[in-house]
Amino acid sequence: MNKLMKILLLSGVALSATACSSDYVMSTKTGDMIVTQGKPQVDKDTGLISYTDAQGNERQINDEQIVQMIKKD
Repeated sequence: MNKLMKILLLSGVALSATACSSDYVMSTKTGDMIVTQGKPQVDKDTGLISYTDAQGNERQINDEQIVQMIKKD
């Protein structure tokens, strides 16, 4: 019974961790669609948007290149 409780607890933690981060889709002026892991961070001082792409790579893009940013369901 103890092993079952551990498995259920770990499963619950894993599900709650993945449910907290929402992916976003950014549309660029050139028509590209960028899917991010988590919410992109906007730096108003530099004009850059920092994000993690779908493959897990850290990237940046100029905010003037982004037309629309929406939360992915």
